[in-house]
Amino acid sequence: MNNPYGIDIKRHKTRKIYVGDMPVGGDAPISVQSMTNTDTRDIKSTVKQVLDLEDAGADIVRISCPDEESSKALKDIVNQTNVPIVADIHFHYKRAIEAAESGASCLRINPGNIGSIDRVKEVVKAAKDNDCSIRIGVNGGSLEKNILEKYKGPSPAAMVESALFHENILRDLDFNNFKISVKTSNVLLTVESYKELSKVTDAPLHLGITEAGGLMDGTIKSSIGIGQLLAEGIGDTLRVSLSADPVEEIKVGFSILKSLGLRHRGVNIISCPSCARQGFDVIGTVKKLEDRLSSISEPFTISIIGCVVNGPGEATMSDVGFTGGGNDSGMLYVDGKQLAKRNNDELIDSIVNEVEKKIKQKINKDISKYDSNTTR
Repeated sequence: MNNPYGIDIKRHKTRKIYVGDMPVGGDAPISVQSMTNTDTRDIKSTVKQVLDLEDAGADIVRISCPDEESSKALKDIVNQTNVPIVADIHFHYKRAIEAAESGASCLRINPGNIGSIDRVKEVVKAAKDNDCSIRIGVNGGSLEKNILEKYKGPSPAAMVESALFHENILRDLDFNNFKISVKTSNVLLTVESYKELSKVTDAPLHLGITEAGGLMDGTIKSSIGIGQLLAEGIGDTLRVSLSADPVEEIKVGFSILKSLGLRHRGVNIISCPSCARQGFDVIGTVKKLEDRLSSISEPFTISIIGCVVNGPGEATMSDVGFTGGGNDSGMLYVDGKQLAKRNNDELIDSIVNEVEKKIKQKINKDISKYDSNTTR
């Protein structure tokens, strides 16, 4: 994706697979995932959470299936939701088969952890029969005993060896519709593991820092780890793991992609931290704008700068901008050009009005373009 500074990220080449109708890998946009934290057997609550995640922009949602009732409940959940559903499976190969038959678009498993090769064959057959992909989910906290003994604990080499072991099981069964993750709770270990893995596989890579923590610490850890990898072109889909409302995971995921110019969803506010030069309450203004514009999914850039030191420059690269100028007023910019002076007490409404106006113009333009194409 091009950015205004001419600095582009060149993504590593991976093969493209599909999770339901969602492409992952190849030239597909980097997708953002989350996971429900409801009791899967509580179909109503789980459906509600999936729909909330859809509204937040989730491309894929994972649901845990620890027992037969949960894996069979997926059928009702899938029928009442729209995004592809990944069934999270550990050890029980029958749960994987049930989930595939219930409509899961992907199975999150470790092939080597679900028993004999005959059981793995049954899971792969179920995945093939139901057009279901697989995620090989290697985790630093649950590496195979022989690998832990060999490497004396989790390490990049240990993580990669485990991933390739599971990958080879699937390839030997002529199954290539899979992606891989090598997550740990340690940022540096995770980053190095993905870097090494990206050198030896063409499988799409699912990024994440597992068990990252609460909203603030987890966001920081995930942003550092996932951000480093994305900046080097590594990664095809991601999940930010937070001990928080799963909707926050989607918000943070899109913010990470947005900060690197890899994908844009919703309003991107460029704002200064404020100082003694500010001509209006920057912090309060940004908070109110975030609230007022939270429902917008169209990509849009706003600059909110408290004074004229950097304000005009940032405004030239924004869809809408406001720069404080003193005397309880400032300058409103649209498409990088000065529009008019606005009093501070009317700046929020002025910005919201301009944003809504531009989005309406874009929607009408898209409709006209669609109508023109369909009548040819």
